[in-house]
Amino acid sequence: MDVSCFKAYDLRGRVPDQLNPELAERIGRAYVELTSARRVVVGYDIRLSSPEIAAALTIGLKAAGADVYDIGLCGTEQVYFATSHYSMDGGIMVTASHNPKDHNGMKLVGRESRPISSDNGLNAIRDRVSQPFMDAAVPGRLESLSVEADYIHHLLGYIDGTKINPLKVVVNAGNGGAGPVIDALSRWLPFDFVRLHHDPDGHFPNGVPNPLLEENRAVTAEAVLREGADMGIAWDGDYDRCFFFDENGRFIEGYYIVGLLADQFLQKVDGGKIIHDPRLTWNTQELVREAGGTPIESKTGHAFIKQRMREEDALYGGEMSAHHYFRDFAYCDSGMIPWLLVAERLCQIGQPLSSLIDARIEAFPASGEINRTVDDPARLLAVIEEIYGADAVSVRHVDGLSVEFERWRFNLRMSNTEPLVRLNVESRGDIALMKQKTSELLEEMARLDQPDTRRTATGVS
Repeated sequence: MDVSCFKAYDLRGRVPDQLNPELAERIGRAYVELTSARRVVVGYDIRLSSPEIAAALTIGLKAAGADVYDIGLCGTEQVYFATSHYSMDGGIMVTASHNPKDHNGMKLVGRESRPISSDNGLNAIRDRVSQPFMDAAVPGRLESLSVEADYIHHLLGYIDGTKINPLKVVVNAGNGGAGPVIDALSRWLPFDFVRLHHDPDGHFPNGVPNPLLEENRAVTAEAVLREGADMGIAWDGDYDRCFFFDENGRFIEGYYIVGLLADQFLQKVDGGKIIHDPRLTWNTQELVREAGGTPIESKTGHAFIKQRMREEDALYGGEMSAHHYFRDFAYCDSGMIPWLLVAERLCQIGQPLSSLIDARIEAFPASGEINRTVDDPARLLAVIEEIYGADAVSVRHVDGLSVEFERWRFNLRMSNTEPLVRLNVESRGDIALMKQKTSELLEEMARLDQPDTRRTATGVS
């Protein structure tokens, strides 16, 4: 059986050759056998293949003896919420996030919405699906579970309703699943929502929702300017990530949102721990310390961030890739909580979003993530460390290579799935220095990836 849809953190593949109802049913059976789950939440996104995949998954779960609680069309975070809030044994979301529209996949969690990834059970499920199964002596039941009321109530608990003033907000659901949640929240918030690509539509008439792609940002940016909005928000298909635009239509790099959310959380409590990834760090660290918190660096990736948050009992964790994690949300990521907190901050300060972001960009200008395809990523990192490490203030390997100097720093890390390296550079208040060092590193990387340089560096000639 083709099991190529099993990845490091979830399942994703083309339908029907890599993921289909037969495999989905077997995944359900294997999931129950290997987790001993007896009460499992199942939800699915707006993709055309999702209802059929979810139905087959449900058949497998029931055949293995688990009761299935169907929450229907939803976002990934609602599966996380339902699993933890109702004390279920596990949850499975049928989604391929921002992958092409002929793809689908699954995200699996256990009790307390703890992620199931390749290092704690996903590989075992992959290896089990090709073997024969026996039906349970007593099959499970199927029940419908409505989570909207409790979910919306939980979201609103992150903000102080007495401090919320009218705002105009452009919201772009990308024809994914975020639209109905915005409609439900709108009954409780004095916001004027300008809705773009609002209705869920698995045909993706406006393209697969992925706001990280520059070509997908213009429609939101233009609407912010046209409508005179206070900010814009765009989501990916299963809305576990949200992306921000200021009142000038400028796309805001996720790095600066991490610092803003950390500061907003710490304004509400007396100290606390904040988890951040190692790609870009100085802005987050400064804001957290100034607000009385403790910044803690973690390896990039949702499984690593969530585990570290549990270990540290951290309030919040953020990645520059627009994943934001919350202790009171079962340490899981949400694409709805972040924009509510940002809106609350705007209402509190009475200043535009650009004023908050401009100050942080000026203090810590950053390159943004730059990807390069190289022949041998591991060798490249080793040589770059030899070149830059000797004169550095510090060299760290929390995730890839982080090299820090007095006025600038960089992180260079390998992709888990492709022959890529990912570079991030930042400086202390010196945009010219940041740009200079970024160009220097890219030139050095290009030189080292030349065939003659590779042979010399590996001792061949």
